[in-house]
Amino acid sequence: MKTELLLPSMTCGHCVQAVTAALRGVDPDARVDIDLPQRRVTIESAQPREVFVTALTEEGYEPGP
Repeated sequence: MKTELLLPSMTCGHCVQAVTAALRGVDPDARVDIDLPQRRVTIESAQPREVFVTALTEEGYEPGP
């Protein structure tokens, strides 16, 4: 399942590392692609979107519209 999220508060390399760690905490085998200039994250995983949204929100990167 492919999930795309916009993360308006992801602005730097440190943010990318934190976001990646949060996503890998949910599913270590997920494919994670991050487009920092567009502030977009694409996740390929069997896990549902909601678990990724929760993990990112808890890390301080609440997905936007």
